[in-house]
Amino acid sequence: MSQTGRSQEPERRPESSSARARGGWPPAGSRIARGAAGRRGPLPEGSPAGGAGAAGSGSGDSGAHDSGAGPPRRTPAPRPAARRARVRPWSATVRDRLAAERAGAVALERGIRFRAVFLLLMGTILAVAAADVLSGTVGLLSETAARPLTAAEQNRYVQEDVARRWRTWPASLVFPRELEYIGLARTQQYAQRVGIAPETACRSGTDAAVGSVLAQHGCRTLLRATYVDQTSTFAITVGVAVMDDAEKRRAATAELPVDDRVGVRPVAFPGTATDLFGAAQRQRNAWIGVGPYIVFSTAGYTDGRTRASIAPEEIPHSELWPAAQAVAGRIAHALGAEPAVPRCTQGNAC
Repeated sequence: MSQTGRSQEPERRPESSSARARGGWPPAGSRIARGAAGRRGPLPEGSPAGGAGAAGSGSGDSGAHDSGAGPPRRTPAPRPAARRARVRPWSATVRDRLAAERAGAVALERGIRFRAVFLLLMGTILAVAAADVLSGTVGLLSETAARPLTAAEQNRYVQEDVARRWRTWPASLVFPRELEYIGLARTQQYAQRVGIAPETACRSGTDAAVGSVLAQHGCRTLLRATYVDQTSTFAITVGVAVMDDAEKRRAATAELPVDDRVGVRPVAFPGTATDLFGAAQRQRNAWIGVGPYIVFSTAGYTDGRTRASIAPEEIPHSELWPAAQAVAGRIAHALGAEPAVPRCTQGNAC
């Protein structure tokens, strides 16, 4: 049954203009729409529902508003709820790769620093070594360059050459096989070497009074050989005492006893003409100094005659002692002869 002045069409709920402007958002029935509807309170009395004029009552036109009502008030559309950004955690593989990259970068940086320090250190070492080599080369060239020898250098050359002859020369050069000498009648004579004794200590190869002095001044060794004259009547033993230098030789000779009965001990070689030559057969002893050497000599008869059995006046008229002095003097002269001294440090060309 219809009432007077009310439209018979079913009442429609007008759509919100904001919803129409957003293209139907939020959709009907969604949680946002329901939440907005729930938050929306009851409209005040006399205000149009939904923001659109309701159907007029009585004889008024549809959509007409009361003359006393103000403009329709729009209800603001609800804003969509803000979504939280979900942070997805990195996987273990990604974390390991990033950690490895960071560790590699740190190791690379450390290696670069170490390499720079190493290169600096090596450069310094090489520079110092190169400077040392250069200075050494310059010094070596200046030292080895040929130049004339000074007087002191020439003297030292002679002393060193003479001092090493007892060890650098062969025994046959120290004690030659045959030595020439001049007899009392001014005749040319030759002494023959019978044998060379083994090297011995200075104390054991000399008499006690002589050996103690030699040992006190540092005698190094004693070399001995025995000769006979060309008639094998006389036996002569020559001993070479080797001192450290000429100074010690001079100091030793200054303290040797002045006694022709003591000196070097004779050396006899069995099966030869010297078989009977011993300490009792010695007639005289003497020595001569040259360089670092003291050359001793002793002489006697090969037939075994002792000193006590020979008349004192017989010795000066015999060739025994002149022959012994000549043989010892020849050996001493060869050992102490000055060598040919070069003019320059590298031979004779400066």
